[in-house]
Amino acid sequence: MQRVCFLLKVRTDRLEEYRRRHEAVWADMRAALRETGWHNYSLFLRDDGLLVGYLETDDFQAAQAAMERTEVNARWQAEMAPFFEDLEGRPDEGMVPLAEIFHLA
Repeated sequence: MQRVCFLLKVRTDRLEEYRRRHEAVWADMRAALRETGWHNYSLFLRDDGLLVGYLETDDFQAAQAAMERTEVNARWQAEMAPFFEDLEGRPDEGMVPLAEIFHLA
């Protein structure tokens, strides 16, 4: 299982709304993530807007590609794009995995 961690930056003036949106992630979005291989997916948000994402998957590129083919992902990305700083394109295109340098199992 591949462990993936990525960073994005949420606009500080949109933090509360971003939190609220993630309290009620659409059921079809949750289902699509599961069906396309996203497991143990978590988002952590710091007060300055730093967003840390973590997930486990068999193949991150394949999981991203499978999500890209879903209709619900297109809707979700369009709604989430205005929340992010320094991002060209969709938020999911900005998910660049960090290099894992240590893991204690």
